[in-house]
Amino acid sequence: MNRRQFIRTTGATIATAAALPRVPRAQSSPTSAALPPHLALEVPGVHAYPLQHSVAAGEALELCVSNSVPCRLSICRLGLHADDPAGDAVLAEFPESPANPQPIHPGSYVVAPQSITESRALTLECWVRPWELTRLQGIITQEDKESDDGFALGIGKDGYVGFFLGDGFGPDEKVVHRTAPGAVTRDKWHHLVATWDGLKKRVHVDAREIAAWDFVGPLRTGSHPLRLGAMAQGGVARHFLDGDIAMPAIYGRALDAEEIGARFAQRGLEPARGAGVLACWPLTEERGERVADAAGAGRHGRIINHATWMIGGPSFKADVPRFGGYDPKTDATRGHGLRLASDDLYDCRWSVTHRWSVPADARSGIYVARLQFDYEGTPREQHCTFIVRRPARKKKAPILLLMSTNTWRAYNGTPFAIARPARHQVWGTGGIESNARGLPAYNFYRDHAARQGTYQMGVRMPWPAAGPYVLYGGPTKYSHLMRADRFSQIWLEEQGYEHDVVSDWDLHRDPGLLRDYKALMIVGHNEYWSLPMMRHTDDYLRGGGNLIVLSGNAVFWRVSFNDDGTVMECRKTDAAGARVPSLRRGEAWHSQDGLRGGMLRDCGAPPTDLIGLDFLGYNSPAAPEQFGPYVVEQPDHFLFKRPEDLALKRGDTFGSAGDGIRIANAHEFDIRPSTFARLQEQPSPAGGVVPVDPAGMTLLANGQVYWKKGGSAFDYFSRRITPKTDQGGEMIYWERPQGGRVFNAATIASGWVLSVDAKMSALLRNVLAHFGVLKK
Repeated sequence: MNRRQFIRTTGATIATAAALPRVPRAQSSPTSAALPPHLALEVPGVHAYPLQHSVAAGEALELCVSNSVPCRLSICRLGLHADDPAGDAVLAEFPESPANPQPIHPGSYVVAPQSITESRALTLECWVRPWELTRLQGIITQEDKESDDGFALGIGKDGYVGFFLGDGFGPDEKVVHRTAPGAVTRDKWHHLVATWDGLKKRVHVDAREIAAWDFVGPLRTGSHPLRLGAMAQGGVARHFLDGDIAMPAIYGRALDAEEIGARFAQRGLEPARGAGVLACWPLTEERGERVADAAGAGRHGRIINHATWMIGGPSFKADVPRFGGYDPKTDATRGHGLRLASDDLYDCRWSVTHRWSVPADARSGIYVARLQFDYEGTPREQHCTFIVRRPARKKKAPILLLMSTNTWRAYNGTPFAIARPARHQVWGTGGIESNARGLPAYNFYRDHAARQGTYQMGVRMPWPAAGPYVLYGGPTKYSHLMRADRFSQIWLEEQGYEHDVVSDWDLHRDPGLLRDYKALMIVGHNEYWSLPMMRHTDDYLRGGGNLIVLSGNAVFWRVSFNDDGTVMECRKTDAAGARVPSLRRGEAWHSQDGLRGGMLRDCGAPPTDLIGLDFLGYNSPAAPEQFGPYVVEQPDHFLFKRPEDLALKRGDTFGSAGDGIRIANAHEFDIRPSTFARLQEQPSPAGGVVPVDPAGMTLLANGQVYWKKGGSAFDYFSRRITPKTDQGGEMIYWERPQGGRVFNAATIASGWVLSVDAKMSALLRNVLAHFGVLKK
C-alpha cells in the first residue's frame, strides 16, 4: 500500500442558464443530507434529469444538467410524428449554456462521525462476503491513507486481508501488514477478526489465526471518521467495498482465540457484549439510512448512497422455497446483512441548472427537454423526458393515459452513456454501452459492476432510455419504452379524444387519481407495478370503472418505493431476467415494505385478478417473420359490431400495417390462465397452482406468434415450453364479477398498429364508445 499516493478529486462550479439565479447545491436534492467528502468522478457528455418526472401544469420543472461541452436546451411537447421532431411544439428555448460538468459520487458505505479515541488494545471484527477481489477495499476503518495514524481492516487483490495500525511516525512497511493471498474468497461469508494486544497484531479468518506481526505501538487512532465498507485517502472516502457485511464490531481489548471461536460459532446472530465493546452495529434496521450502535457509545452510522438491505447474514440459508409462505420476520436464523457496492448511485445530487414554469394551460402529455450539442466534432442531441399532468383545478378528461414510467426506469442501464450521432438509437435491455467506462451502468437487466444483482434504481438520475427515439428492434423500428407509449397517445390525438396523461408514480401515490375518469388506458410495456398501483386500479374498477390494456408483459414485476419516491425497488426472481438467483430466493423480500418481491403472481397479487391475463413469452423485436396478427374468435361480439361494424368473420385477421413489420403480436404477449394450463408440459411444482379463468371473460381474438421461427415461451411457473400452435396474445373483454370492465389487447405492439390498421382503430373506437367515451 502506498499510503502517500495523491488522489485527485474534481470539484465543479455549476453555471445555470442565463437569466436564472444560482441555485445552492442543497436545493438539488432536498431529501438527501449533505454528502461527506467522497471520491468524485467526471461524467463526459451531456446528461440531465428532472427533480420530478411528473409535474402539473402551472408548476415549475427543475432540471439538473451536466454538460462537459456547451449545449442548447429547449422544452418540447411531443407531437404526432413519432420519428420527426419537426412535429413537436417548442414551448421554451434557453440560451446556450457554457460547459458545466457536474461530478457523480458513486460507492456505498457507512460513516460514523464519532471516532474511537486512543486505545492500548484493539479488536476489529466483521463478517464479510466479498463480491470482488481485484483491488484494495475497506471493511472497518478509521484512517486516511495520506496520514500515519488511525487503524484499518481491509481486503485486497487475490483475497489478502490487510491490518493497519498507525503509530504517527512509522513508515508504511512497519505499520501496514497483509496476509498471504487467498485468505478470503469471492461469494462466501468469512469471519474476519484483527486483534492487537499491545505487543502483537493478529488476523483470524473463520476462527483460525492466519498471520501475526510484532507491533509495540503506540497506536495513534487519529480523529478520522469511522467507516464501514470504505477507506479515506486524500481527505475523501474511496476504496469502497464490493461485498456484504454483517455484525461489525470494535473492542478496546484483544479477543483471545477462545472468544473468537465463540463469535464465529454464533454466525453473526449475537451482538458483541461485555467489557471493552466500543461499537457494534447489528444491522437489524433492514431499511433506511441509519445504522444504530448497540454498544451504547452513540457511534451511530449513516449509510451513504443507499446500499442494499434484506440480504440476510452468514447464518441465512437463502434457498427458501418458492411456494409455502416463507416469512423473514419469523426466521430466527436469517440474521442481518448490508450489501455495499462501489458503483451504488441513486441520486446524482446535481444542482438545478434550468427552471421552466409550465404554463397553467399547458396540455397534459409527454414532454422533453431537448439538449443539442457538438461532441467530438459531430452534432448530437440528448432528451430528458417528463410528464405534464392536468392541474388539480381543471376538469378531468374522459380518458386517463398511464405512461409506463416504472418500466422506462427499469431498463435505464448506462444512464451516463454518451449520445450517439444518429437520432434513432438501438438500446438493449442492459443499455447502449457494453463498456461502462467505470461509471454506474446497472439496471434491472444488468448487474452491478462486481456482479451483485440489481435490486433498486434511483430516480434522480439521467434516464436516456426514456428518450423519444430509443429503439429496441433495430431495422423494424420497434420500441418498447417511451416511444411505444407514444403510439397510443398519437392515436388518441389523431382521433380527437380528450385525455390526461400521468406517470406510474402518480398512480402509486394518489388513491383518488382515477376517480371520475370514464376509462383508464394502460399502454406500451407497463411491466413494473407496485401494490398501491394495483389496489388503486382495483378500487376504481370495483366502483364501476373501465380499463383498456394495450400492453403485453403487463403488471408483471412488483416494485416498491421509498417514502419520497426517489428509489424504486424490485427483486426479480424465478423468471427470465431474474437478478435474484433461485439459490438466493430469500433475498427477494423488499426493504421498503418487507413484503415478497418478484413476479406479482408470486406475491399474492396475480395480474389475472386485475387485467385477466398474464405473461406468456416473447419473440425477437428485430425478426418480423416471428410477428403475427390477431385471428377473430367471436365475430358477432358487440365490440366488433357497434357502433361500427367491422365486418369480420371468424378466422379473419387484423392488427397489421400490411408491411410485414408493424404487426400486433410483436415482442411480448399475455394469455388467460386456462391457456397456461393447456400449454403446460410438466406437472406443477410443489405448492404451485395455475389459477382458473375468472368468470365473465370472453376471448375476442387469438394472437399469432410463429414459435417455429423463434421466440421463448413459458408456462405459468416460468419454465420454458414449446407451443405446438402459433399461440400469441389473447384479446379479451371481461366484465369482472367484483365490478368494472376490462378490454385487454394482450401485446406491447397493439398500440403500434392503431394508426396503421383500420380494423384495430375501429375496434378501439367501439371499446371507448361502450365505455361511454365520445370524441370531443
